[in-house]
Amino acid sequence: MDGDKKKGNACEQALQTGAAEEVVKRYGSAIKEHIVAYGGVDNETGKTLNRSLKSINENKASSDANIKQQAGYSAEVKVTANRNAEGTIAKKANNGRFVRTDDIGRHNDQLFDIVFIDKKGNVIEGTGEQLKFVGRTPKECFAKLNLSRFQKYIDADAKLVVPSDYYEGILNAADERISKCEKQLKWAESNGDSLKAEKIKEKIEKCKKIKKLLKSSGITKKEAEFARLHPKLSTLKSVASVAHRAGKEQAILGASIAGGISLVKNLIAVIKGEKTPEEAAMSLAKDAGGGAIGAYVIAFSGAVIKGSMQNATGKSVRVLSKTNLPAVIATSTIEMGKTIKKYICGQITGVECIEELGEKGISNLSSAMFTTLGIMVVGSPVIGGMLGSMAGYALGSALYKSVTGPLKEAKLAYEERLRIEDECREEIKKIVHYREEFNAQVAYYIQDCTETFEYAFRQMDKVSGLDGVDDFILGVNQITLKMGEKPFYRDYDEFEKFMQSNNSLTI
Repeated sequence: MDGDKKKGNACEQALQTGAAEEVVKRYGSAIKEHIVAYGGVDNETGKTLNRSLKSINENKASSDANIKQQAGYSAEVKVTANRNAEGTIAKKANNGRFVRTDDIGRHNDQLFDIVFIDKKGNVIEGTGEQLKFVGRTPKECFAKLNLSRFQKYIDADAKLVVPSDYYEGILNAADERISKCEKQLKWAESNGDSLKAEKIKEKIEKCKKIKKLLKSSGITKKEAEFARLHPKLSTLKSVASVAHRAGKEQAILGASIAGGISLVKNLIAVIKGEKTPEEAAMSLAKDAGGGAIGAYVIAFSGAVIKGSMQNATGKSVRVLSKTNLPAVIATSTIEMGKTIKKYICGQITGVECIEELGEKGISNLSSAMFTTLGIMVVGSPVIGGMLGSMAGYALGSALYKSVTGPLKEAKLAYEERLRIEDECREEIKKIVHYREEFNAQVAYYIQDCTETFEYAFRQMDKVSGLDGVDDFILGVNQITLKMGEKPFYRDYDEFEKFMQSNNSLTI
């Protein structure tokens, strides 16, 4: 039973890892935007930013006013990174990206701080933005926007991007100014002062246009100043926020995967009389909750690892970031942590600890390779990832056990032990070399069985209480027939009849 439970947990972990790939890649790429904003170098594209959060912080500030001015530059970098990160999360990265005008050669642009460019680098007209983190209060900021020196931005229809905590206050200040001017306009018109009335109308129109052009930056003024003074901490907060969102999104799928597996196991247990419906329901809730937590940790950690790898200086590391390796690393770290904890608590010996660490590492590596294969064959990131993960995990685990089994024998001679350990290392190296040949075989097999498996899974998905058992058995039998075996039962009635008979079950 312990062995079966261990295999079941391993397969579920492989499923969770494969299913997390899409979320880890998407949110990891978003995290990469924040990493680039901090350091100023995009190793993936080979571009260097004119300013980064780190370089702005390294500039000496002569006064508090100077710091606030530099905080405006930090706001530009921060807002640009946030916009691009959100575009990546929303799967809109292919539409283009936001850039600071300084970063595309338009140094000290007289009108725009930020523009939107398409995939070819062409600036999209009408997307120019001017950041204005000015004034000590929203009213003071609005007053400054009304100054004549800011008129050129209004005339150019530049979006006036302001601190998020100022946005509503500025709108209210504009409404107050409009209301006041409208009263003055009525007075001027009633007194026949047409010249004054025209000037008041211009003020009203200007206030209305400012409202139209106003846009929230998504960060507060304090956050901009914090980014200027503490760029690393500011970046870590952004990274953690994105990773948290990745974890929350994946937790939902993780709960459904663990819950689906648990539902089948507990349903069978109830049918066999091993559990009551109440016990099965409690077990189902526990398993689903555990799956959600595990999926959250995998997605959170995997996204951070993915973002870091994607902007690594080494090209090979950046290439690996495009695979499911970040999620695998996160999963392996969790699993290895569990093994080390068992060793510290005295639940396993040192040899068993080393064996488990090696097995989990190799199994997860195979899982990563075959997840990619599964997606290519099936075409679905979730289903293909799941099938590939299971196949890879099982293969890697089996190969590792085949070469590490002799290490369990305590009486092996020292020389023989060294020889076997050398063989272990060689066999582990060969696992990677076997990939191409095995990939071809697995690809053909999975392609041949995909339709049958998908139909079988759809039948099993129809299970809802005992009324759906026949659908579940039908789905299982489809897989059994495809594997060249004869089904034991065609429906629940045959199963019940067999259970009431004196016949024995031989597997």
